[in-house]
Amino acid sequence: MTEHTEHVAQADDLQQYTELAARGPYGVAIGSALITMVEPLPGHEYAYNRWYEDDHFYAGAMAMPWMFAGRRFVATRELQLLRYPEKSAVTQVADLPVTAGCYLSVYWVTRGRHDAHMRWTVQINKRLNRDGRVYRDRTHVFTAFQQHVSTYYRDGAAGPRDIHALDHPYQGLVLEVIDTETAEQRAQLTDWLMDRHLPSRLRTGSPAAMCTVFEPLPLPVDRMSYVKPVEGTDTRLTLLWFLQQDPRTCWDAFTGLDGEVAGAVPGARVELVAPFLPTLPGTDAYVDELR
Repeated sequence: MTEHTEHVAQADDLQQYTELAARGPYGVAIGSALITMVEPLPGHEYAYNRWYEDDHFYAGAMAMPWMFAGRRFVATRELQLLRYPEKSAVTQVADLPVTAGCYLSVYWVTRGRHDAHMRWTVQINKRLNRDGRVYRDRTHVFTAFQQHVSTYYRDGAAGPRDIHALDHPYQGLVLEVIDTETAEQRAQLTDWLMDRHLPSRLRTGSPAAMCTVFEPLPLPVDRMSYVKPVEGTDTRLTLLWFLQQDPRTCWDAFTGLDGEVAGAVPGARVELVAPFLPTLPGTDAYVDELR
């Protein structure tokens, strides 16, 4: 390619950015989320963390169009041992114990821009893979793009909104995954959560300030081979509870969720309740507490 043709190609690229910015949705609202729980292989904890902190969080996520917020969370061994149920459909699909998946990353994608973001993310991850910038010594335990269903707030109109949740200094997060047997049961479960369960749990004094509810979306057929197909696209809900306390100080508030769900909605099963702490960006904090 000559210098002239390269300059023309760059000008064409810039023109596309100009045109794309002038149309389409750009409201401030969560349309979908990427929720990904990953387990570095034993002995690779520090290297994996440095790769994610220094490269992948930005080049593989935040630098992409329409991904407007992101945050990483970590489960120390102490937190991993609090998880339940012991036999979890979330981890057993990968033949792993319920304690697997010590890092959780969550990202918000602008409403109405999921398809555009997916086009970009698939191609950029193929490029990162070709360039040797994908860390191989890890296992994707639970990775899915998910459609935002609703958010329930403890304090009503007061306090941060869900769009702020990944930037606000929350002290912890609880990931809850619930499976049903049919799509109809999932709809019933959603109604029960929003009408009864979350209002009763998120009362004044609750350690959680909000709970966001998501439904998993299928991954594109041209996804990277190391990312497994998504389970439960018609029958699963994912809940993210954002805490104003360290989960170790308020874990009693999150015990017994499996019994409540099973008793309220026939066919519904809690398959994972897992507490996390926010990582300290740019550091190796907590890496020596994973095993």
